[in-house]
Amino acid sequence: MVAPNKKKIVKKVLTKKKVVKKKTSKKVVKKTKRKAKIKVRPLNLKRSKLNPIINPKSDSYWESEAVFNPGAVVSSDRVHLFYRALGPDGISRVGYASSKDGIDFDKRHPHPVYMPETDQEFATHHPYTSPARLAYDRGLYMSGGGWGGCEDPRAVKLGGRLYLTFNIFNGWGSIRVGVTSISEDDLEQGRWNWRRMLFLSPPNQIHKNWMLFPEKMDNKFAILHSVSPDVKVDYLGTLEELHSGRKVITSSRSEDKTYPHYTWESWIRGAGAPPIKTKYGWLVFYHAMDKSDPNRYKLGTMLLDLNNPQKVLYRSKYPILEPDEWYENDWKPGIIYASGAVVKGDTLFIYYGGGDKHIGVAYTKLDDFIDKLMKNEHIVLATRPTKVK
Repeated sequence: MVAPNKKKIVKKVLTKKKVVKKKTSKKVVKKTKRKAKIKVRPLNLKRSKLNPIINPKSDSYWESEAVFNPGAVVSSDRVHLFYRALGPDGISRVGYASSKDGIDFDKRHPHPVYMPETDQEFATHHPYTSPARLAYDRGLYMSGGGWGGCEDPRAVKLGGRLYLTFNIFNGWGSIRVGVTSISEDDLEQGRWNWRRMLFLSPPNQIHKNWMLFPEKMDNKFAILHSVSPDVKVDYLGTLEELHSGRKVITSSRSEDKTYPHYTWESWIRGAGAPPIKTKYGWLVFYHAMDKSDPNRYKLGTMLLDLNNPQKVLYRSKYPILEPDEWYENDWKPGIIYASGAVVKGDTLFIYYGGGDKHIGVAYTKLDDFIDKLMKNEHIVLATRPTKVK
């Protein structure tokens, strides 16, 4: 009777080992497939190994808490970065850094290069904030931790001048878009002789993420002010038309419910960097969120018609950059906010704020990127997107 029992026990143990091994094997295969799927996406951008390329400076009061959401231009073979900076007073100021290769920013200005108002003028605004507290506070001000100042600068070169657009926060019921400019010569010499700020959006409303095209169309300024549910562009003879109220742009920021099966972009938040002109069209990046993966800003891209930029030619069918690195989840998890992009040589550089605290860069070959977008990595467009290629 002993021998049969031993056989049964041995058989049972061996069976368990086989089952465990089989389960482990399945898990390994599953993980391997998931990694391979991410790696083969042709439109994925490569992050710099030096990321984050710019961090807060503890010994600099005005940028000790956070540096993020930069605008970028190329001038005299250098990349010039204008970024949002926050100190303990909660006021957003514009900082500046530049780089020869687009990754190593060896020059960084020790002081803010732009503020729309003085600290004293900011103090008179606090009754309109909600709630009123003149401090950097992550709990009260979830959008970056600041309560006032100029936020999220975008930069373009146009007609020998550098134009800087930005959001002006004065409470949750009032966010306006402003613009200022300096000559390109002043930029290269580090002279911050900014022109008087002009408001682009109307008062007592909430508008964000407006930006200029880097060239005029029919001798008019072109402003991209919405990418959802449709791309909207308005044209102006002068920017003073909006500031004075002679003309008002009607803009919208809404969930695009016409694309229910493109789950990764079920909520399009707004445009990122100003449009980049290519021979195939205007290259535009935008931020979107996924209902099945909420609270994570992901980056998409689209190509607009050169002559009619409200017409979308191609649109990525998956996010090209997702917030997976530690510096994209530092104090505010899941944030990639790409507000600057340039082409230097044959390389496309995209600059972004990570976690509302750091600045990172991702890059790729421009022609390869657009070629893949146009050939097989885009949503097939009719009047409205109807299927995925």
